[in-house]
Amino acid sequence: MADGEQRASGETVPVDFWFDPLCPWAWLTSRWMLEVEKVRPVLPRWHVMSLSVLNEGRDLPEEYRTLMQEGWGPVRICIAAEQRFGPDVLLPLYTALGTRFHHRKEPRAAETYRAALAEAGLPEDLAEAAESTDYDEALRRSHHDGMDRVGYEVGTPVISVEGVSFFGPVVTPAPKGEDAGRLWDGVLLVAGTDGFFELKRSRDRNPVFDADE
Repeated sequence: MADGEQRASGETVPVDFWFDPLCPWAWLTSRWMLEVEKVRPVLPRWHVMSLSVLNEGRDLPEEYRTLMQEGWGPVRICIAAEQRFGPDVLLPLYTALGTRFHHRKEPRAAETYRAALAEAGLPEDLAEAAESTDYDEALRRSHHDGMDRVGYEVGTPVISVEGVSFFGPVVTPAPKGEDAGRLWDGVLLVAGTDGFFELKRSRDRNPVFDADE
């Protein structure tokens, strides 16, 4: 069904999006997805994956290994919040965490988690989940639900729409308005082509975040 037909009928297409709050590239893609929602008939549904789970057992540089250890806290908190209050809390919590991590460069620490939870309207005691393994089984289920669709040679974000799943797109800065919509149209075209697997070039810039976020 074409976009115009979907708009005319009021139908929307669910788009499942797996994120790890740690990743700046996934953050930019998530902000693009919110722009797409304004100009295309899509309904994003948010899910948690974990770079820390993905990289378990891998031989990593020391700096990245430390980052992966720190990465357990935010995803555990997201899963704990989802378990207690349902999936609708994930977007506001992700937004609160991501703004602090990527725009404000706040530490991945308890005070940051509590502030993000409060901003998202969630109880601050959920920050205790960062140091607990109680939610790891649910975290792994959510992680594998996304990653099993695309394989384990990629990271975050993973997007799944109408039976088509893919990693990315990796883009900076996040397109806005109709530019966001056109990128969505193109991504769906290539990802939905049978036998298409990869389109890539080397990144020549760091993530660019909006100053007003």
